[in-house]
Parts: sequence; C-alpha cells; structure tokens
Amino acid sequence: PACPRGHVTPEEGRLQTASPAIPTVYPHQPPAPLYPPPRLWVARISMLGLHSEGCSFAEPLTLTGAVDGITGSGKTMALCHAVHYCFSQGWLVLHIPDAHLWIKNCKELLPSSYKPARLDQPVLASQWLKNFGVTNKHFLSEIKTTKSYVWTKRESTEEGRPLGELVEKGLTRVKSSSDVMGALMRELRTQCGGPGGPRLAVAVDGVNALWGRTTLRKEDKSEVLAEELTVVHNLRKMLKNDWCGGAIIATLSQTGSLFTPRTAYLPHSLLGKEGFESLEPFIPVPVPPYDEKEFESCYQYYVERNWLQHPYGHTEEGKKELIFLCNRNPAIFERLCASL
Repeated sequence: PACPRGHVTPEEGRLQTASPAIPTVYPHQPPAPLYPPPRLWVARISMLGLHSEGCSFAEPLTLTGAVDGITGSGKTMALCHAVHYCFSQGWLVLHIPDAHLWIKNCKELLPSSYKPARLDQPVLASQWLKNFGVTNKHFLSEIKTTKSYVWTKRESTEEGRPLGELVEKGLTRVKSSSDVMGALMRELRTQCGGPGGPRLAVAVDGVNALWGRTTLRKEDKSEVLAEELTVVHNLRKMLKNDWCGGAIIATLSQTGSLFTPRTAYLPHSLLGKEGFESLEPFIPVPVPPYDEKEFESCYQYYVERNWLQHPYGHTEEGKKELIFLCNRNPAIFERLCASL
C-alpha cells in the first residue's frame, strides 16, 4: 500500500511504498531502502511512535524526540520516516543526514571570518545549503530576513530579503557558507512557528557527534574541539529547545561515533553528561529489532524479489536459522540474505 499521510496504525509491520517526493526530501544519498526504486520501508511501531506517543507535532511548544537502539536496528530509517511525514504535512525541514561527517575527515578547515576562535567547513556547508534549498524550495521566497548580514566590506544581505537570497549567497560565496548556515538557522528559530510562519522540523542523525571528540587537527597539530566548529556551535543552538512551533528529532548512533565503546547505545553513554543535559527534556523513542510481523514482511519481500535465492532459505527451518543468526536485527538480516 502507498504510505498513508497520517501513518495509521493498521499498517504497522507492513511494507509501504514511499512517495515519489523522496529525491526532494532526501536530495543527498538516501538510505539504501529508499534508493534506487522501488523505495520501500517497513511501517514500524518505533517510526509511528515518533508522532503517536507525545511527538504528535500538534503542540505549540517544540518537542524533542531522541531515537536510540542497538546498531542496525533501524534508527536512521525511523528518522527518515519522521522527516518524510513532516515534509508531507507542509513543514519546513532542517535535516542533518550524518552529524559525524562534520567532526571527521573534513577536506577543508578555515578560520571563521565572523569569529576567529571558530573554524569553518565551507565545502560541507555549501553542500548542505544546496540540499536544504532543494528540500525547502517553496519556502525560500516566502520567508524574509529579519536583520542585515554583512559578509565582506562590499557584500551584505539586507533586512527583508527572501531566504533564498541568503542560501544563494552561501552557494556563490563558499567561503562564507558556514556563517550563512548560522544566519539561516537564526532566521528559522526566530520565525518558524510564529503567526503565519511554517512549522519547523529539525532532524539530526547521529546527534551525539555534536558533543563528541573529533579527528580534526589545527595547524599546530592540536585537536579541534567540537564546539570550535561554527556549524556544530549553531546546531547546538538549534537543539536547545528554547524556540516554539516545531519538533526536534534526533538519533543516537554508535556507527561512525569516535572514541566510544562499540556496545554503547543508550543516550547517556553516547551523549555524555553535557550532551544529555543539553537535550533534556526529551522523549526517548527506542528502536528495537524487528518483531514477528515486521520480520515476516521483510522476509516475504526478500523471497518474492529473489534476494534470498538459496532454496533452504525458503523453508520454515531455513527461516528459523536466519532468525537465530540475525536475532531479527534489520541490518544483520539484510547482510545475511545478500550472500544467500
């Protein structure tokens, strides 16, 4: 069945076809189940729980949902499901697909022109601005800036200009793209959720990276702290929950996380004391392995599509062995079937 607009509960555990808007919602490389077509996901209770258990997104206050679970349980897909839902409801979406990319393997690191103590990541920031513009194209001409921004002695963005002009500045003047991201986030915090303003969904995959250690180094070979990065500084402000009229949806991910135990997955273990206190209060949204109905839907799909080709895998005994080997973990189950 097509993905229902309200994600109604009768569809729990069944495979759903995502809408054709996926390339717009996720202009970056989307998760594997959504690229290439057919774009499918299992309507899991954890996904529906993001808006059925308190995160209904109907409250005037900003609600924070923290998605946690063991590696491979489907946290990123739960986040994508929530982002897709918000987009379909006409919300403005600020999506960070993988926060860990901002704290490691950065190709270019420059001193900030706005505040020398901080460091800019112009290439990553310009790529993000381009994707933000694709997802929220219809909002860029509606929302106007509430203050003037000076980029150089000769270049500035005046008050009352469309938000699209701000985004375009970050694309044409890449050196200022990190500061443009900060200005953009400030405008969204100020205007979204207000009278006549759109609702705002802030979605961050791997939010624990914002309070973790980095692999980046300064010119003197000393370690770059996460809070010294302009983008991380501004993202932390977006997650403060001191604005209204929206929702903050964040996943806690061990995959890609630096200097943390591989078995850690609970919020306090991954966020640390500072990160945990910064996100509070939040609604925990655990993502467990597949239940029986969810596993059966995925198993039958693999069989029908001939992804599970081994004859023994089609038998009841073979299915029991697969359940034993993967413990209904979605990622492990997919890897097992890929070789059969």
